[in-house]
Amino acid sequence: MKIIPAIDLKDGQCVRLLQGREEDVTVYSDDPVSMARHWVSQGAEILHIVDLDGAFTGNQKNLDKIKEIRSAINVPIQLGGGIRDLERIRTLLNMGIDRVILGTTAVMNPEMINTACKEFPGRIIAGIDARDGKVVIKGWVEVTDLNAYELAHNMEKAGVWGIVYTDISRDGMLTGPNIEAMEEMVRAVKIPVIASGGVSGIEDIKNLLEIKGLWGVITGKAIYSGALNLSDAIRLTKNVLT
Repeated sequence: MKIIPAIDLKDGQCVRLLQGREEDVTVYSDDPVSMARHWVSQGAEILHIVDLDGAFTGNQKNLDKIKEIRSAINVPIQLGGGIRDLERIRTLLNMGIDRVILGTTAVMNPEMINTACKEFPGRIIAGIDARDGKVVIKGWVEVTDLNAYELAHNMEKAGVWGIVYTDISRDGMLTGPNIEAMEEMVRAVKIPVIASGGVSGIEDIKNLLEIKGLWGVITGKAIYSGALNLSDAIRLTKNVLT
């Protein structure tokens, strides 16, 4: 299982939101590039970047910072937030992003997902954000009637590489992941599943390691606040594997 540090960008700064609310923002650094280098120095093998301005507006405003991060580190980057057309996907992949995460688009424009998966095989991730099992879109401000597991199954059929599954009721709360929901998502599909939301410390990593087949877990607030030591968490996963 991969431990994946999150870098959430808003107005060029590294921030965290509480349950995805734009108004509940904590700024952790005005130098996201240094943060990216720091997490890689701690052993991160992949980074998760979200352009929050893009998620809320549909227009990415942090491309310069994203380019700087890409140039500064040599591990894969997965990027989400406001990616809603093929041209933007092409732009991001051409600038060195390894995989792009499509969230709102997966719900609003499934045909575009099909096209993207055919044009960019292995490089499209479906971002499924849910509250009480229902999919939430547009920067977590609009709740749909879609079942998260049904959407995951449809995305698998469309050809996405994997799924980032976020329980937004847990995100930024340090209350622990929704283990039951993550287990159900892993059972629902045969493609990689990355858990997101709620990690509060090393015990949560141990619990997630019990989910057979879980590909990775994204952690944000826990590593920024010091509640979780990233290198310790990565070391734990290596020990389990050996």
